[in-house]
Amino acid sequence: MNSTYTLDFAPLVPWPFLAACMAIVVLLAIYGLWHRARGTLLRTLAAAVALAALANPVARKEEHAGLPDVAVVVVDDSPSQGIGDRRQQTAAAEAALRQRLGAIENLDVRVVHAGQPSANTAHRDEGTRLFSALTLALSDLPRQRLAGSILITDGQVHDMPEVVAAQDAASAPVHVLLTGRPDERDRRLVVHNAPTFGMVNQDLSITLRVDDSGAAPGETAELHFHQQDVGDQTITAPIGQDVTVPFRLPRAGHSLLEFDVAPVEGELTPLNNRVALSVNGVRDRLRVLLVTGEAHAGERVWRNLLKADPNVDLVHFTILRPPDKQDGTPIRELSLIAFPIRELFELKLNEFDLIIFDRYRRRGILPSSYYENIVNYVRHGGALLDVSGPAYATPLSIYRTPLADVLPGRPTGTVRTEPFLPELSPTGLRHPVTADLPGATDNNGKPSWSHWFRVTNVDVTRGQTLMQTSDGTPLLVLDRFEQGRVAQIYSDQIWLWSRGFEGGGPQAELLRRLAHWLMKEPDLEEEALRAEIRGGELQVERQSLTEHQEPVTVTKPDGSQAPLKLTEQGKGLSNGTMPVEMPGIYRVEDGEHEAIATMGSVNPKEFADPRATPNILKPLADASHGSEHWLRDGLPDIRMLDKPTRSAARDAAGRDWIGLYRQNDYVVTGLTLTPLAAPLGVLAGLLVVMLLMWRRESR
Repeated sequence: MNSTYTLDFAPLVPWPFLAACMAIVVLLAIYGLWHRARGTLLRTLAAAVALAALANPVARKEEHAGLPDVAVVVVDDSPSQGIGDRRQQTAAAEAALRQRLGAIENLDVRVVHAGQPSANTAHRDEGTRLFSALTLALSDLPRQRLAGSILITDGQVHDMPEVVAAQDAASAPVHVLLTGRPDERDRRLVVHNAPTFGMVNQDLSITLRVDDSGAAPGETAELHFHQQDVGDQTITAPIGQDVTVPFRLPRAGHSLLEFDVAPVEGELTPLNNRVALSVNGVRDRLRVLLVTGEAHAGERVWRNLLKADPNVDLVHFTILRPPDKQDGTPIRELSLIAFPIRELFELKLNEFDLIIFDRYRRRGILPSSYYENIVNYVRHGGALLDVSGPAYATPLSIYRTPLADVLPGRPTGTVRTEPFLPELSPTGLRHPVTADLPGATDNNGKPSWSHWFRVTNVDVTRGQTLMQTSDGTPLLVLDRFEQGRVAQIYSDQIWLWSRGFEGGGPQAELLRRLAHWLMKEPDLEEEALRAEIRGGELQVERQSLTEHQEPVTVTKPDGSQAPLKLTEQGKGLSNGTMPVEMPGIYRVEDGEHEAIATMGSVNPKEFADPRATPNILKPLADASHGSEHWLRDGLPDIRMLDKPTRSAARDAAGRDWIGLYRQNDYVVTGLTLTPLAAPLGVLAGLLVVMLLMWRRESR
């Protein structure tokens, strides 16, 4: 406890009035002395006593209690600190600093951990924010109590201001204790230009670069490229130079692209050797060829449904007059056009995304070679939808053509012509094309759709039956044929749904889903594994036609694996969640399928250059007269220094020591004010001066 004494004033009148009175007294005194007036000094003395009484001087006594200085230690817990033995170096330095600083008298220690990514910040790719953590730690601390700051970090800090304001000697030093080694090497893959979407079957490209701090001039690296649904390729990439990789999207929806470069011996981490991208494929227009075998009530319904979609480019032909029809009508009186079979089924067949046969039958129009063209079209990735009419059960059935190789239903030769209610099969209840169709089940578990009145009986030789009658007769079958897909509807009565008969049914929605499944839309795959990261959680969804009890395996960015149990949700879906905090690539596998989810940006700041460096924090340390030390050389000693003056600013560190300032701050615990101008004393002084004046002037 210390005491200090000071002189203070508590004027009885405002200072401006007091100053004006003093000025008048001074002027009168000067005037009197200039003219040698008698009693000038005594009158000035009397005025001075009066002014002193008005100024009311007091003796101020303060009692002080010293406050401890504060040292702030900021510990970097960012992911890059997990490389090598940096975590061990950090933990050892933190423990030693706590012990050494705690032993210093009159010094408090604040330890702040920063840089650990959270669920709310990892997706923003903010990197390591030590400067913000230091600023926050000092926000409630008076600067006159700060002894200094010590940062334990690898030096990779991403929130340093571009210009650090110059610090004077009165501010506290900032010391940087660096983990890692000054001679580290790392190889990393950097993406410079990557599209987020692209047109299907159009040329696209990605620009990447392999950086390696320890590579020799002219050295190359093997860059591996994996594209979902396409395959793998290996590219020789010159280190330090941009490489453009061309690719095409084979289908609409999200396609996964993975790039990785083999790690090199002695590099810091392989985490930045791999990049995963998701590119969304967009179709320009869906080109559909609709061939109606004969005019019927549902023909216009099919046409209207397809023409209503602005993304569908429809080519529609209806066979109104087969070549074998002979009724004597002159050709010049017919307004029909010839069916351009060669142009459609030979020259431009591969330009169509989907071919629909609506009640089509063999009528001598298409030769066998054109049916072979359709088979090859499907074999190489095309899509075929057949809506069968009664003719499918006759010798004129298209099943009696080479199309039998791709059609999953073999006709039995009979047609059922009694009312029946379409319903979903057990497989259809789990298939994404039909699982949640509107009206699929009512309160009694039956569909609320209208009846149909005709179905062609078939034996399903392959594929999956999604819709059937109540006795199990197939109505809708989907099948894969090599690279292409085929769908068959064995009734031509589906048009009743669009007409609103008995309340109708979801014809438009069913056709849309069928078309998208035939176009290989990922959201309608019946066997699929999907993963994405939202709100700090890895969300995994499995679509399957069978129930699975086994968990999926999640591989984290650091290579560790963890099982994840999925919960059955019905309609073929099961899902599960896992909290995640580490940025990077998460791979999910179930033994047959795999999915990838990424957290953070394509080029995360944290691993853009994970080498330890003093260069980023050096301006801050130099401006505050601090220092940088490598922990591999040992923890420096700590010395308490007297706070220097502005003119005596010097570095608060040496080769093997760092310094903290004694700020000597205090808090006032007691205050005593003693008036020096007592009223009786002032009155007595005035009387004495006035008597002297009277005596002097009476002579």
